[in-house]
Amino acid sequence: MLDDAQVVTSLRSSGIEPDASQRRAIEALCMLLVTPGRRWLGALHRLHGVYCYGLPGRGKSMVVDAVFQLAPGSKRRIHFHEFLRDIHCRLVKAPRSSDRLADVAKAWLHGVDLLCFDEFHVHDIADAFLIGRFLTTAVAEGVRIVLTSNYAPDDLLPNREYHARFAPTIDMIKRHFTIVHFDGPRDYRFSEADTAQPRFFSPLALAREPLRAIFVAREGEAVLQPGVVELAGRPLPVSAAGESTVWVDFDVLCMAQRSHVDYLAMADRWRWVIIDNVHATALANPDTLQRLVWLIDILYDRKCGVCIASDIAISDALNGLEGAHDLSRTVSRLAEMQSRAYACFTENPLIIAQEN
Repeated sequence: MLDDAQVVTSLRSSGIEPDASQRRAIEALCMLLVTPGRRWLGALHRLHGVYCYGLPGRGKSMVVDAVFQLAPGSKRRIHFHEFLRDIHCRLVKAPRSSDRLADVAKAWLHGVDLLCFDEFHVHDIADAFLIGRFLTTAVAEGVRIVLTSNYAPDDLLPNREYHARFAPTIDMIKRHFTIVHFDGPRDYRFSEADTAQPRFFSPLALAREPLRAIFVAREGEAVLQPGVVELAGRPLPVSAAGESTVWVDFDVLCMAQRSHVDYLAMADRWRWVIIDNVHATALANPDTLQRLVWLIDILYDRKCGVCIASDIAISDALNGLEGAHDLSRTVSRLAEMQSRAYACFTENPLIIAQEN
């Protein structure tokens, strides 16, 4: 049986001393895990899940991941974008029925006792209907559910035109989930440790050689040539693509009409993504900026390495921008992705000839 002390010990082994809100979450998560699951099917009980929310980098995923690794039984952790892609694909293939979404949800949940849903958010009314029905089905099936989010439950689907239609799901979360606000002052993604060798370069004139060195170090000279590859059933022009690394222009990735489906396929195929020719003026477009947020979210969740070449420092380019959901999380994640603490640097070490 998992207890608080085991989780705290696990975090301390990584150099983390849990703060007060993190300890409240650990206690709630351990309590959730000792609650009987499917054996209570059909019975009404308050504790079906834990909802962890707070500003980016406050340790939500860190705590949940520590518990998830230690938790016994059948379990699954999934990112919001990946979940949407999977459910939509299943809905297209599912036979007609009186409640096809519930049928798909039950099939998706089959055999899962603990579900950890990372970066939970609702901005679209169609997604709101889907996720509401899914959560209702999961609770009825007795699945233990853990959600991490940057939003308090009452702030989900903030659009005034649609918010009331999601209110029943919010009420269900507030009734059946323990709500934990991660309000610690520290952003764990901004590490005081030395950064890794540079991966973000500006201005563009000084980025060519470092990007070339990074690509060649991983893939060799032979595949250093432009081409077109297929991604999610559509052509993707690339500067170069190898077995584990792709080099592609920003306008192809984020200014063109692409979505989280494309970015998930990219993360499935390559471990490193070189994003070239980012111009700060392009980020003023809300649609382009939102695609960058999705792209970084997915690459971060998959622990992919990222290199960026921009006309000005990417942190400066993003500073003060508006028009995209969850931009603060992207800024925080980009900071971590440059540090030695970011997992991919340990798992996929790169040696380049010289630093920029």
